[in-house]
Amino acid sequence: MILDIGVGLGAIIVLLFPLVASAVRVLREYERGVVFQLGRFWGVKGPGLVIIIPLLQQMVRVDLRTVVLDVPTQDVISRDNVSVKVNAVLYFRVVDPEKAIIQVANFMEATSQLAQTTLRAVLGKHELDEMLAERERLNIDIQQVLDTQTDAWGIKVANVEIKHVDLDESMVRAIARQAEAERERRAKVIHAEGELQASEKLQQAAFVLARQPGAMQLRYMQTLGAIAGDKSSTIVFPLPLELLGTIAGALDPARSKEKDP
Repeated sequence: MILDIGVGLGAIIVLLFPLVASAVRVLREYERGVVFQLGRFWGVKGPGLVIIIPLLQQMVRVDLRTVVLDVPTQDVISRDNVSVKVNAVLYFRVVDPEKAIIQVANFMEATSQLAQTTLRAVLGKHELDEMLAERERLNIDIQQVLDTQTDAWGIKVANVEIKHVDLDESMVRAIARQAEAERERRAKVIHAEGELQASEKLQQAAFVLARQPGAMQLRYMQTLGAIAGDKSSTIVFPLPLELLGTIAGALDPARSKEKDP
């Protein structure tokens, strides 16, 4: 009799053990459990030890850690009708487990699809130069649009980064020609500005030399000295009459002083 009772208790324990085990759940620090009772939302549990009523309650685990989602390459036509291929990476996390489970069937898939369509829509409003030069501003624009739309799903989009903007070879060659033309334009502008500044300085020097004839003669003599230093050739250099007059005027007082004694 006692043996039969022991066997019966053992059988009951064996049958109840899976039921009791299914009622005990352990959630990690970054996990939450969305509990439903007879199909209706009951509450959000966790972290730690969670006990649910078997057969009456069901629990869905939700990971609250930041998810890194790679957005597949998208074909985008810019506002200036240039076809490019763009891919990006998306960082988001669940901030409201209840909404993430109840409001959308699969929040991972929904966020991925929304990121793809938003990437095409936002970049299609900008020109190619903006995609290449203002990537940081475009990242912020995409992040704000996604964050607004995913708020109803209990999801927070923390950051969006455009990884690559790929062009076909013909467009790459066109951009290279454009860059070369821009460099040539800048070089010509710099050269023209240098010529303008040099002409202004020469004009100022001419005004100074015109007011001071002696300075002109000194400049003349300096030029003669520079040419005389070159012994490889013979140079015939005309001597201005004004210089001869200046030299003769300087010598006359010296000769008059020699005759006075």
